[in-house]
Amino acid sequence: MINLDTLYQYKESFGFFSSQLTYPEKLDFHPKPFESTFTENHPGYKSIKCYWENMHEISLDDIQEVYTKTFDFEKKTTLYMTYNKLTEQKERGQMLARLKVLYEMFGLEMPSGELSDFLPLMLEFLYAAEWRGDSRAEESLTLVVMVIEDGTYELMKVLGEQRSPYFHLIEAIRETLKACVIEQEKVSQCD
Repeated sequence: MINLDTLYQYKESFGFFSSQLTYPEKLDFHPKPFESTFTENHPGYKSIKCYWENMHEISLDDIQEVYTKTFDFEKKTTLYMTYNKLTEQKERGQMLARLKVLYEMFGLEMPSGELSDFLPLMLEFLYAAEWRGDSRAEESLTLVVMVIEDGTYELMKVLGEQRSPYFHLIEAIRETLKACVIEQEKVSQCD
């Protein structure tokens, strides 16, 4: 289960993570959002700082090339969180529909032409949704976090093998989510 208060505390982080996983633009690398979102006591600080420093060592053109090569042309590094995990079309379709309904329950409209398991969209949902005081929040957000954790586990491993600068970003997302998991659940997770 998810600690909703802790998850809420990191809403800005999820917005930042989402922006870093969309096609890179110059404004995405302005220091103000980074500096206002992350402090040394953030659970993903060490990883996100490493990602941020690595990205500032290369040009925007190079970042865009790495992004496209990594996320648009490699099946193993897709940003669709159920693509590699749910291999049965029916099973994946059901999960996509479930996530879409969940987003709509909390008042967010799906962008046309986008699948509901797209990682930047899922992170944007965690950032933008207002779930405080909603009795459906714990179960719903636990599902979203579970899908992200499942999908990013293999993604992070492959990015690490490729020595991709995005490895540290995915690692920061996972560390932030782990900080939001209630202690009993931490024991049963494999990493």
